[in-house]
Amino acid sequence: MGNSSATGVLLKRAKSFVLFAAAAIAICSLVPAVINGQTAGKATLEGVLGMMDKSATDFKSLTADIEHVKYTAVVKDTSTETGQIYVRKDEKLRIDFQEPDQRTILRNGDNLYIYTPKISSVMEYNIGKNRAMADQYLALGFGKKGENLRKTYQITLVGEEELDGRKTAVLDLVPNAEEVRKQIAKIEMWVDEASWLPVQQKFFEGSSDDYFLSRYKNMMKNLKVGDSRFKPDWPKGTKVEKQ
Repeated sequence: MGNSSATGVLLKRAKSFVLFAAAAIAICSLVPAVINGQTAGKATLEGVLGMMDKSATDFKSLTADIEHVKYTAVVKDTSTETGQIYVRKDEKLRIDFQEPDQRTILRNGDNLYIYTPKISSVMEYNIGKNRAMADQYLALGFGKKGENLRKTYQITLVGEEELDGRKTAVLDLVPNAEEVRKQIAKIEMWVDEASWLPVQQKFFEGSSDDYFLSRYKNMMKNLKVGDSRFKPDWPKGTKVEKQ
């Protein structure tokens, strides 16, 4: 494959991650802080939301390993990326994918960047005009109360499952807004009943059978994550394209 063809493929792949990056805002924002204790007996929707409310009260930051799986139904293709995620309560997010290809997704306020070192390219987006959609996801966490979730989503407790040796409560969230449902039809979320951290998210895209799944491991809350982690400081010679 020639350089131009390879560049085109990589740019196409990078653009496909814009939706994932927006959803990543949701992923990170619904990660609450750890508290001790479990729901007594069988889980209920009110009980799960209540424990997540309590666990989110002292959230400041989170770091974790992330595995991102993208499934494309029309070609029955599954691709997997792994890396690290850093998030702070003040709308700052960074995901550094390492395998199979390096890629960085950075959010700082209303600015979103996707950096691909292999082609020395950064795609820059301003999500201010799409803040309403971003807020749909942000409503999932950072101390948001159960009634706020109910204003944004139709929430159902699907049941309880064991995931990676942990007992989890599985929630089904369907966005109330039609415009949001065109992008993300629904979200399934696995919440660890020991820590009340979401340990897995599955996002179903629009009306297709495509989905992407994010799983978190080795999560650490409230470690100090400096401002430098979220600066769009790219190597000299990197091409910046505003989308």
